[in-house]
Amino acid sequence: MVHDGSLSGPSSQNAEVVSPILKYEDIESFQEVIRALRRAGGRVNESCSVHCHVGAENFTVNAIKNLIRSVAKNEDLIEHVFQVSESRKARYCKSIDPAFLKKVNGKMATMKQLNEAWYGFHNTNPQRYDGSRYRAVNLNSYFLRSTIEFRFFQGNCGSGTIHAGKVKAIIHFVLALCARAMKVKNCSAKVKPFDSATAKYDFRVLLLALNLSGDEFRVTRKHLIGHLEGSAAWKHGRPERLREAA
Repeated sequence: MVHDGSLSGPSSQNAEVVSPILKYEDIESFQEVIRALRRAGGRVNESCSVHCHVGAENFTVNAIKNLIRSVAKNEDLIEHVFQVSESRKARYCKSIDPAFLKKVNGKMATMKQLNEAWYGFHNTNPQRYDGSRYRAVNLNSYFLRSTIEFRFFQGNCGSGTIHAGKVKAIIHFVLALCARAMKVKNCSAKVKPFDSATAKYDFRVLLLALNLSGDEFRVTRKHLIGHLEGSAAWKHGRPERLREAA
């Protein structure tokens, strides 16, 4: 537990839980930490968030480009899934910079070029509190400590920072994003417009693309799409002929 001065409320009560480096098999143990925090009286408010770091030592330039494109393509939808507030998007969880995305979609091929695109110059000495860190996908962390940080996940909204099941869902989601970025040859960055009427179906399609299907991820899917409008099975609602047959 470490003090966090960015949180609202009495300073003496503001703290952040920082985990050690975890592996996939450690998720359940980490959930027990979250549950213990709740039993001890831990609370969150709108100033709280979950920051999830994924080790990126084996990421290639192409994998990072795929990750940025994939997030940019679905960013509006992801922001609605995790109920990111406008105030948070304006300061701590900014969208992917369009100028950076344009360079990612160009002929970038080296880590030096990626570094220059992120910072605007070749930064050989990145700092922890560099202003570029306040993006939903933070690559300052990559150049600083070889992790990619995800910052979509806000306090007492849908991402539930001390709800063990929702924290697990967050971890599953970011790991799946990274795994797909490393596996595929190329990701499209064509932005999908957000439609609240089809959001549940659209995000379910994304989860299928990320291989978050099957019984292992049943609860994860429930936490991620539970509050979205529409049907997870039908983009425009169940067809009338099927409703009549039922």
